[in-house]
Amino acid sequence: MEIPTIKRALIVVDVQHDFCEGGVLAARNTSSLIAPLNRFIELCRIKNIPLFFTRDWHPANHQSFKSHGGPWPVHCVQGSWGAAFPPNLLIPEGSVVIDKETLPEQISYSDFQATGLEQKLRTLEIEEIAVCGIATEYCVKAGTLDGLKLGFRVVVLTDLIRPIEVKVGDAAAALKGMNDAGAVLMNSDAWVRNL
Repeated sequence: MEIPTIKRALIVVDVQHDFCEGGVLAARNTSSLIAPLNRFIELCRIKNIPLFFTRDWHPANHQSFKSHGGPWPVHCVQGSWGAAFPPNLLIPEGSVVIDKETLPEQISYSDFQATGLEQKLRTLEIEEIAVCGIATEYCVKAGTLDGLKLGFRVVVLTDLIRPIEVKVGDAAAALKGMNDAGAVLMNSDAWVRNL
């Protein structure tokens, strides 16, 4: 008897110039992220795993900016260099780009809030999502928690995420919170072995 295959997707969260080394809101150790992430993306492409790339895509007057009363410097403004994916990030043909927080008043770190991502995953009958990218304690965490609430099995690829760590310990607390909520914390090599 054949065991049914779980339908999986990969979500690469916010690997954009402004969140990488040299950006205005850079996460830690992003220079060590792109190469292993690219290898993993290529493995997923070969195995026909659907690929989703999220990006902050803010208007210039976004309410999360300090200039408009928010906590963050201006970042990832629509069409800017900072909002772009690094040119060395592998984005295979057929990948889906998901824009987040596209209106001034939208403040949500989650990939699922007003983005259409859930519907795209449902259309593909995805049951499990693997999450990687930036930043561990913000968008990775928020998307993971929302994915769990929506009934997806969520795996966080611990070697392919990077934190900002405004305060030391933020990343560890975020990982614990995701795990406590039901996410599986797993190295990307282990996830590939399960495909």
